[in-house]
Amino acid sequence: MVTVRLIGAGDGKPKREIRLPGWLPPYLQATPLALILGGFLLLPILMIIVVSFWDYDFAQMYPDFVSMNYVDTLGSWVTWKTYLNTLKFAAIVWLLTLVIGFWVAYFLAFHVRTAAMQMVLFLICTVPFMTSNIIRMISWIPVLGRNGLVNTALVKAGIVPQPIEWLLYSDFAVVLAMVHLYTLFMVTPIFNTLMRIDKSLIEAARDGGASGWQTLTNVIIPLAKPGMAIGTIFVVTLVMADFSTVQVMSGGQSASVALMMKNQMSLLQYPAAAANAAVLLVVVLLMVAAILRVVDIRKEL
Repeated sequence: MVTVRLIGAGDGKPKREIRLPGWLPPYLQATPLALILGGFLLLPILMIIVVSFWDYDFAQMYPDFVSMNYVDTLGSWVTWKTYLNTLKFAAIVWLLTLVIGFWVAYFLAFHVRTAAMQMVLFLICTVPFMTSNIIRMISWIPVLGRNGLVNTALVKAGIVPQPIEWLLYSDFAVVLAMVHLYTLFMVTPIFNTLMRIDKSLIEAARDGGASGWQTLTNVIIPLAKPGMAIGTIFVVTLVMADFSTVQVMSGGQSASVALMMKNQMSLLQYPAAAANAAVLLVVVLLMVAAILRVVDIRKEL
């Protein structure tokens, strides 16, 4: 039993005592968060799942319970090809952001000596986030375009005889823009993890005769895995849900699951888009579950 004393407003003496069961206070403390998550997370997901079973035509939706939307989604080769293309983007962007993000975080954590300079350099990395994702994305167009900075420099230097066409409106442009947009989501958790590593462990490895590479592979990288896992979850989920970057940087020549759902909603095919959203949610949750099975991120939290 837990005793709760109510204090009077005048003399400060306890006026009344309420005895609560020992199991009740934790539930009372968790109730506000449960209500927020239920109202703003679980309820919308439940509504999406419900709508995914509705029927529809070109004008409106009809409350029903049909499996047509899932049959059309999972039975279409176009859908599978779109999912494979999205997974390809996720894999490439994840690998590049992991490599770039780790070395940036490693430099900040172990090669920058003062904490003040670490914070200054880290804040410099966050400067692009003061502008919109769309602005940062389309800023690549005058750089990669046929008459852009890169092609102009290459042609004038005599490296190529004519402008390179695949720099813009291609999968290369999509990956480049995504890496630019999402690398910081990998840098931040890895940097946070590296800063928590006890420097005496590195000194002990060096005293034991380990080379720099051995120290990196046997000490630093294993201890940085929780940060890598958190960054991976951020990057993968963001790439899987990105449609604007694919649409703009590919010039409409490539597709993603999120872009497919956006097109379905523009055609008022909300139940079909909801079915795609439910399938995408399951795919992302399976990927996150696989990451959590490999790395225990509770060490980071």
